[in-house]
Amino acid sequence: MQLVIAEKPSVAQSIAGVIGANERKDGYMEGNGYIVSWCVGHLVELAQPDAYFDAWKKWSYESLPMIPEQWKHEVKKDTAAQYRVLKELMHEARVDSVVCATDAGREGELIFRLVYEMAGCNKPMKRLWISSMEESAIREGFAELKPGSDYDHLYESALCRQQADWLVGLNGTRLFTVLYGGKVLKVGRVQTPTLAMLVDRETKIMNFKKEAYYMAHIIGGGVDAVTDKINSKAEAENVANICAGGQALVTSVLKEEKSVAPPKLYDLTTLQRDANRLFGFTAKQTLEYTQSLYEKKLCTYPRTDSQYLSDDMEQTAKSVIDAIFASILFEQNIIFHPDIKRVLNSKKVTDHHAIIPTMEITKADLTALPETEMKILSLCATRLLCATGEKHIYNTTKAELRCGDITFKVSGKEVVRNGWKDFEDAFKRSYRTTEEKDTADENEKKLPELSEGMNIPVEETKVSEHFTAPPKHFTEDSLLSAMELAGAEDMGDDVERKGLGTPATRADIIEKLVKDGFVKREKKQMIPTEDGMKLITVLPDVVKSPKLTADWENALTLVAKGEMEREDFMADIETMVSDLIHTYHEVSDEQKKMFAQEQKVLGKCPNCGGEVVKGKYGAFCKNKCGMNVSRIMGVALSDEQVESLLAGKKTLLKGLTSKAGKKYDAYIIPSGTEEYHYTKDGEEKSGVQFKFVMEFPNKKFTGKKK
Repeated sequence: MQLVIAEKPSVAQSIAGVIGANERKDGYMEGNGYIVSWCVGHLVELAQPDAYFDAWKKWSYESLPMIPEQWKHEVKKDTAAQYRVLKELMHEARVDSVVCATDAGREGELIFRLVYEMAGCNKPMKRLWISSMEESAIREGFAELKPGSDYDHLYESALCRQQADWLVGLNGTRLFTVLYGGKVLKVGRVQTPTLAMLVDRETKIMNFKKEAYYMAHIIGGGVDAVTDKINSKAEAENVANICAGGQALVTSVLKEEKSVAPPKLYDLTTLQRDANRLFGFTAKQTLEYTQSLYEKKLCTYPRTDSQYLSDDMEQTAKSVIDAIFASILFEQNIIFHPDIKRVLNSKKVTDHHAIIPTMEITKADLTALPETEMKILSLCATRLLCATGEKHIYNTTKAELRCGDITFKVSGKEVVRNGWKDFEDAFKRSYRTTEEKDTADENEKKLPELSEGMNIPVEETKVSEHFTAPPKHFTEDSLLSAMELAGAEDMGDDVERKGLGTPATRADIIEKLVKDGFVKREKKQMIPTEDGMKLITVLPDVVKSPKLTADWENALTLVAKGEMEREDFMADIETMVSDLIHTYHEVSDEQKKMFAQEQKVLGKCPNCGGEVVKGKYGAFCKNKCGMNVSRIMGVALSDEQVESLLAGKKTLLKGLTSKAGKKYDAYIIPSGTEEYHYTKDGEEKSGVQFKFVMEFPNKKFTGKKK
């Protein structure tokens, strides 16, 4: 009997339905010679520092660097029950082999292998590697199961990523938090260079000085021609006055036919960028919506970095295009002969091909989809049509005119064949998008017929005022692009993986920066906070260099391909961390003030008279006398309640729980302090807390006798 382990219950259910494991059990399904169970994301994770040495429990410079000789893993407490199910199943006598059916990528491999190893399983392992949750894809995947050992290098790459993030993140965070004091200064292998790019852009915007410039216009014969930039308004007005009522001679006309090739298919990053640009979706939201569509069998695997289909998918692509026309095309009157070969290239497909809809769209009730998911599905459908469409062809005209000694320029544009943009235009008509209009493109209209030597009467002149513009703030669209391209200019064309993070991780990186308070969202803009700006100013280049992090990402790809030893990668990371700790060991008192946080004073300590201030985990006495004012009888106190108790006032607490498990309210009346002592997890705990008496609110008469 084979044990099949998926990444999520929903995926396990889909697989079980296809292979006939339809009998529900506690934590798994069974039938037809299979047991199908699931992880719940990462069931096993790297142990925290305090699992290694007592010295590592304390945040101190002396305990750094923290570099484990033997890495430890631990089962996540909140999903321990499902881990136990998997462990029991792996050791069950009926099970003769295990199939890894987690998501087909680096993180999916890690999720399964850590459970397999933690459970001490040594049964033969096979790998299900699929890019779609369609029934046909699942059946084909089971018919072509690969030996688990084929993915050993991928697992090693995943371990390297996990351990490198632990080493850089925990050591860097502790080092700079200890040195500067105040708030926790989060450092991350990928998030810090990403923050550095945001700060660099913000610095350029802040230092930008707006300057005015002017252009003189001559208007006549359907032409609005302009000068180059003129610094002085008076000079521009003089030029306009000279030409008023005169003639302009056409001195040159350049006509060109140009084309825009169809776009490539979506990988995750380009899908996230378009969804942000058109709908304002965050990168994380787009990934969640696309993952949901994948689990509903409506699109292929989302965490891909390829924009091509494999060479054997020509017929599949044709069938999906027919399905799009039958199911979700916005306008039906488009005659279409797709060029499928343009999107086929097996050499550019690594783990997974590009994101496209599946044939399931013809069977599903698409009207039942959430609007957000329908938008993503429609985007993917439109992109497949665009990518296989005809070139967009247009003519451009650039002309120069002379009026006196002054040169004026004008340009125009005329679409010859809309091509693939027909589908893009239809999509935009179907959805209200938040895309910013390109004003420069809008201004380029068709020009009248012009020829060299023509004279055009000047019917009107004017002067327009303009201002130099600062660099634009990053949006998630442009930030994802910058992350993808980071360090690319310093790498050869033969480098497979460039940039910060992977398509699968970039969304989480952005969310972490927001959550940690180093970046804020303002509409679509991503703007570093004051703390984010300060953090980058104090961190060394080695932890904020996009180039270095991009090098590491490429090295991880080489490990996954078996072209670099895992030990060599980790040795580089360990050396970098050690050098960082030994280089940065002290900062000035002035520098320490940069991240000092003002603590809110809530009152006087009833034990020693010191100030009670608000901390991260509740209120405490600044004199460190042991007085703790954070909870009473298991209920967390609000700032207002703490202030009231410290002032000696009767204070109402709601939601207390009796020994019988019933909820009730009570007034707490402080009556001095008392010491407490107890043992938790083998560790002695002690301190000082309120003594109090309780008073119960009068129960209202309901009119009923008991």
